[in-house]
Amino acid sequence: MRFGIQPYSMFFLLALACESIMAQSVDYSVVSVPEESGTDFTQISQTTDYVCMPEVKRSNRGIGWFSNRILDISTDGSQIAYLSFRNNTTNIFIKDLSKQGSSIQKTNRTAVLDFSYSPDGKQIVFSEARGKTNQIFQTSANKGFVCRQITTGNMDYSPIYSANMNLIFFARQENKSISIWSHDMKNNFLANYSQGLNPYPVKGEPAFICVRPNAAGHSEIWKVNYETGVEECIVSQPDRDFTSPSISPDGQWLLFVGSSKIETGSFSYYNTDLFVSRLDGTGFAQLTYHAADDLSPVWSKDGHYIYFVSQRGNKEAKANIWRMTFNY
Repeated sequence: MRFGIQPYSMFFLLALACESIMAQSVDYSVVSVPEESGTDFTQISQTTDYVCMPEVKRSNRGIGWFSNRILDISTDGSQIAYLSFRNNTTNIFIKDLSKQGSSIQKTNRTAVLDFSYSPDGKQIVFSEARGKTNQIFQTSANKGFVCRQITTGNMDYSPIYSANMNLIFFARQENKSISIWSHDMKNNFLANYSQGLNPYPVKGEPAFICVRPNAAGHSEIWKVNYETGVEECIVSQPDRDFTSPSISPDGQWLLFVGSSKIETGSFSYYNTDLFVSRLDGTGFAQLTYHAADDLSPVWSKDGHYIYFVSQRGNKEAKANIWRMTFNY
């Protein structure tokens, strides 16, 4: 099943694929590769959890992928929420991280695209594809399926709360342009800030991290102060694309997805890996090197681990949730 948004750049994907994606000549069965030595990887989900895999598209010119958040950790750090495709619908499910049991279904919708927890852990905000629009909803993280509709009639997605929960930031597509907006939860006021997608608020500042394409079409990570209007590029490389930024709990590190190219003899293969940098862009480092696609990363609440979706460790390239140690 595939559904999703129409991006303004070839590097942002149209859809979310809830089936495995196979690549010729790639061995997905190994859990880790030598370049990842010193990092522990633990599989959190099982194939029976039907974890959605963000769609990845490859061509001779490069790679593109669905960059929105499809994983998140509960505020107390005890549960992980993820998207799962079951019975021809895609919904949010929640798994207890301390147990190897089944998951609890949290939404009862048709085509949930992405989501995030509220800072107080009581709410979940999500977007859903409905006909020719994507609409944003809020629901309780703990009780029932009742939803409050936040936006309507547009292509809205990638919602996330501000630290004080007064605002919900999100991305809105209009024609071929995508920009960052916010919805004021008290008065329903909408505000438009700047070009970009994948917004992530900076705690303690009137600012957010977001993703933008440069003139060459490659995606970069930017920081935007929406009070002063100051905009600065944090992460950019001429031969890579970067998306899905999130800030570590201590506010020191920026975690994101980037494109990679594996070349061995006559074999050449594009994939996605996980990267970090300091919040000012220094200390850039690649964390994963597996030929599988590592996507939608989120921090554990103590900052010691990173959770992400990947086909690694499964010879049939089926997606699962993985946890890796953060050794910096």
